[in-house]
Amino acid sequence: MTDTAPTVVVPGPDEFDDIAQLIADAFHHPIDPETHEAERAIFEPERALLVRDGPTAVAHAAAFTRTLSVPGATVPAAHVTMVAVATTHRRRGLLRTLMHRQLREIHDAGREPVAVLWASEGRIYPRFGYGLAAQRLTLDCPATTELRLPEPAPAAGTLRQAAPAAVQPELARLYDRLRVDRPGWSDRDERWWRYVLNDPSGERGGATARRALLHDGPNGLDGYALWRSRPEWQRTGPTGLVQVDEVVAAGPDAYLAIWRTLLSVDLTRRLTYFRAPVDDPLLRLVNEPRQLGPQLMDALWVRVVDVPAALAARRYATAVDVVVEVTDPLLPENTGRWRLTGGPQGATCARTDDPAELACDVRCLGELYLGGAGLTALAAAGRVRELRPGTLAATGPAFGWHRAPAPMEIF
Repeated sequence: MTDTAPTVVVPGPDEFDDIAQLIADAFHHPIDPETHEAERAIFEPERALLVRDGPTAVAHAAAFTRTLSVPGATVPAAHVTMVAVATTHRRRGLLRTLMHRQLREIHDAGREPVAVLWASEGRIYPRFGYGLAAQRLTLDCPATTELRLPEPAPAAGTLRQAAPAAVQPELARLYDRLRVDRPGWSDRDERWWRYVLNDPSGERGGATARRALLHDGPNGLDGYALWRSRPEWQRTGPTGLVQVDEVVAAGPDAYLAIWRTLLSVDLTRRLTYFRAPVDDPLLRLVNEPRQLGPQLMDALWVRVVDVPAALAARRYATAVDVVVEVTDPLLPENTGRWRLTGGPQGATCARTDDPAELACDVRCLGELYLGGAGLTALAAAGRVRELRPGTLAATGPAFGWHRAPAPMEIF
């Protein structure tokens, strides 16, 4: 490849194999045939951008067309994915070229006011205006012997176990009912449920097939967990591992019953859960929360693509009327002063000539967007400037939400 600007093309469906090989090489992960076909089924070639050097795919970025739950609403969001540059073509500006073009295309299409992604490294995407919008907890804790949970309420419900694919319609109905109230969850159509429940044997790492643990309350299914176990033994006896992928519950009875089961699986002594929300009730239920081994990690990164459309699409915990001066070097249409007026029932956002009361870059808006970051915390870090005294205290509560954003799945 020469030093001239790279040629970026929209690939065809028949180029998926080359793209998958590029991704596998970049992430040091062998291609599993089952996973490969599952990913092919959700691939949207018309939303992909590809750079080749001769016949070889050397850089790629794509997006999925999905909606994202945000405070009080759901919005169309470009789910950015499959981003990679070949080892042989690093430091040539290929990632920058792809990210700039992708953002421009999303903005100009006018359908998705935000983009969202998971980052392989946290330092990569802030330079393109992505802000850390949702964090997660990873839990790695002893099971069976160390942790105790409260006793369940009498006749609170019943538990059953099934193969996930066999109960997918039930899981989907509960997920859809609860999704609207949980910022950070993405919609799942039939294709996405097949992908989420795909369980290739070559990627289990010695563990069992995934299982679904379901809780039925008085009105039917009100909670489920997706989990698997891995047998481990030592000289003194069993030390098996429970691996939890997903826990969804409509209320405390279902939640407690599911976790009492997961923490007491016979022949296991340890449990891991790598995508727990930061407000997970388990931290308040166990007798010794330190034993959960919680570690705070980054999860969802949000890029506000269309400032007025994005800020008007979500709801606000309290009444807000503020003028924010925004800078966005990649999408200059977002740069300027915007008056945001709204509350729990709705919001409007329009360009204004009124004096600004707060100033920030577009990355800060991404961090605030799901309600997980504090406005005053960003100001304390020098990321937001208060131009009119008292604005931070008056405006900060509005950007919060009654539930923390939750990172449900990696896409």
